[in-house]
Amino acid sequence: MEVILLQRVEKLGQMGDVVTVKPGHARNRLLPQGMALRATKANISVFEAQKAQLEADNLERRKEAEAVSEKMGELAVTVVRQASDVGQLYGSVTARDIANAVTEAGFTVARTQVVLDQPIKTLGLHQVRINLHPEVIIEVTANVARSEEDAAEQLRKGSAVLGTIEEMEAEEEEALEAAEELFEEEVPADLAEAIEADEEETNA
Repeated sequence: MEVILLQRVEKLGQMGDVVTVKPGHARNRLLPQGMALRATKANISVFEAQKAQLEADNLERRKEAEAVSEKMGELAVTVVRQASDVGQLYGSVTARDIANAVTEAGFTVARTQVVLDQPIKTLGLHQVRINLHPEVIIEVTANVARSEEDAAEQLRKGSAVLGTIEEMEAEEEEALEAAEELFEEEVPADLAEAIEADEEETNA
């Protein structure tokens, strides 16, 4: 199916380009989202007549998107999910989940603006692209964790927390106790005698 693009579309072309796409892609995405029109003679004539206004509107939307991009900065959003001991999620995090998390953070984003090659299925820090505008694309960090506490720890570490905070604290405490016991072990008799002899020679 031939369509005329009403805006820049990644991997397809710029505003005004007439491109050939699969009918399903046109019906499910390009046409309903106002990204394109069927490339009929009538529609091409309408586009040419409105081209200047469309370009002006596009420029205004791009400026607004750039302003939002600056405010978002290096945004990190938390998504809490249950997971196995090895960090595999019971379920997945979808584009809709990311859009909801970003919106809750104060920036309205639609599911269709979130670019995920595939759903997120593991704990950790995942970089996700957000299309604020066809020409303004940013990355946000999806911090997928078992709890808000784990999420904070993941940001600090820069990697996934596979165990719970309580388990990690217990492991650290056990390691500390083991180290203390190692240093508190009794010095072997022959080594103690050698140390004592060295001290006597030093004091002589």
